[in-house]
Amino acid sequence: MERGITKGVPLPLGVQAYQNGVNFAYVSASEDCGVVLFDKKTKKETARLAFRKENRTGSVYTMFVKNIAAEATAYCFYEGDRLVPDDRARAFLGGTPYGSVKREEPVRLAVLPSAEYDWGEDRPPEIPYEDSIVYCLHVRGFTKHASSGVKARGTFAGLAEKLPYLKELGVTTLELQPIYEFAEVEPRRADNPYDNAERPAPVRKNYWGYTRGYYYSPKSAYASSRDAVTEVKDLVKAVHQNGMELILQFYFTEDVPVNERLAILRHWVLEYHVDGFHLKGGHIRPDIPAEDPILARTKLWYHTFDRELEEKLAASGRERYLAEYRDAYRYDMRRFLKGDEGMIQAALQHMRRNPAEYGEINFLTNYDGFTLMDMVSYERKHNEENGENNQDGTDYNASWNCGQEGPARRKVIQQLRLRQMKNALLLLFLSQGTPLLFMGDEFGNSQKGNNNPYCQDNDITWLNWKNKESNKELHAFVKELISLRRAHPVLRQSREVRLMDYGACGYPDASYHGEAPWKPDTSVYSRQVGIMYCGKYANKARNTPDDFFYAAYNMHWEPHSFALPRLPKNMRWEYCVSSRPEDVSLPEEGSSSVMVPDRCICLFIGREDTGEKGSESGGKEPA
Repeated sequence: MERGITKGVPLPLGVQAYQNGVNFAYVSASEDCGVVLFDKKTKKETARLAFRKENRTGSVYTMFVKNIAAEATAYCFYEGDRLVPDDRARAFLGGTPYGSVKREEPVRLAVLPSAEYDWGEDRPPEIPYEDSIVYCLHVRGFTKHASSGVKARGTFAGLAEKLPYLKELGVTTLELQPIYEFAEVEPRRADNPYDNAERPAPVRKNYWGYTRGYYYSPKSAYASSRDAVTEVKDLVKAVHQNGMELILQFYFTEDVPVNERLAILRHWVLEYHVDGFHLKGGHIRPDIPAEDPILARTKLWYHTFDRELEEKLAASGRERYLAEYRDAYRYDMRRFLKGDEGMIQAALQHMRRNPAEYGEINFLTNYDGFTLMDMVSYERKHNEENGENNQDGTDYNASWNCGQEGPARRKVIQQLRLRQMKNALLLLFLSQGTPLLFMGDEFGNSQKGNNNPYCQDNDITWLNWKNKESNKELHAFVKELISLRRAHPVLRQSREVRLMDYGACGYPDASYHGEAPWKPDTSVYSRQVGIMYCGKYANKARNTPDDFFYAAYNMHWEPHSFALPRLPKNMRWEYCVSSRPEDVSLPEEGSSSVMVPDRCICLFIGREDTGEKGSESGGKEPA
């Protein structure tokens, strides 16, 4: 069938299929450029079509080609003798196994995905930050290990198979490391003394994907089929059907124009129904997508926002869709956890921080740095496997190995590590901001002390699901904390506590305590503090006031006495949950103090005194 070629239109940039043909709009500074068509099955070239100078608007060449069988055609561009992939392609030809490409990657052939997809009644959940539990994961690493038990290991479909597990855990929001198309092989770096032309280092994987990529296209090697576009849409649809959200990380290099970034984010919202983005990279302008009408109800995460944008958000009265995603919580709370001096004030600030204008994402671990298990098992990074002589990755870990570097057989060290992990989780889930877990932390996954596994596509980064059974006590503890937090809105309020009795309840919304009630010790030498939350400042179901809570934080290596403030008439304190339940008891009759053992966090709940003794969620019976 003869092809008809006409001028075409310059917008949208890239390639767009229509019922009667395909429009090509290509940005180039070359005068010798055009389109190369391939047979999708054989990958053989079928035509080479040159752009005409007279069909150029600015630096955009255009061409409309009729009678193209879009479903059977792949393409790329050419400039002179060089083949050029379409950096605005909506999809690339799949079928190449992950990591099979060596140092020099062949030109990617783009395809024209079908615009037809049945979304049914799909709707974004729009879960408020105060109700959110975030789970950050790497699509490949989450299910690639044989122990995952899924059919489509290491793929979007494999992740979809694990959604029931995540829902049961209590997760509401998934954050995925980059899933756009990117080169899987680390390019040779001129500044790397361990990798040069004369003595080349072994080929390393670009496992994380924090590099410039083909931002409009989902990663074909993460798909179990040749159709990554449909597989991602199926995943998003399934996530929403389970009442959860999907947030995508996008790493933009500095040479990506701001308007291009905006177009990319719009594309993923309109085409894939994703719920938000974590923006990373250089010269990010979070104010531009934040004020875009199409993205107005899309969650946007960034490490900080300037004061001007904060004031605009406050004045607009809009709901909280933006959120800060900072490292400060991670390192300050780790130092508090291991008992460093002078951390009480910082810890209290982080635990209450929860701006009314935007969310606050809190995390103690993430894809970079130590996992939760490694945070209590290593004091130094062990990145030798990365091939950079252990020079890569941060030297600042704010971690403590509990007495021995690396794996330990001594039961006393194992028990201390479990207790410290429980303390870390209590810190996270009792903070007012939105908690984030990194994949596998709920059952003690280890990366063998590697705090920068950006090039590791193996057992270091693949989640070993056998740990779910071997560390089942930790896994059950995480589920218990998530359930507790979701059941009690006073522990996850919609704005920052004021430390005032602004509701005339007889108690402040939150208050600090020490060995005596209302008298916290915040000196540089103090490592312990108590926080009480007044349940009258938050309502549970059926508009009934929440319970009172008292959290005793003792990060010292010695036990300390904590005073439990007096509750309203006919109420009493009950044990709720602790990192050392076997060692914590309520005060004896006539006493208002409780002794909290060393390196222990204990939560008490204040309830109406019915004359019966019990516990909130599986803790020991109060004394």
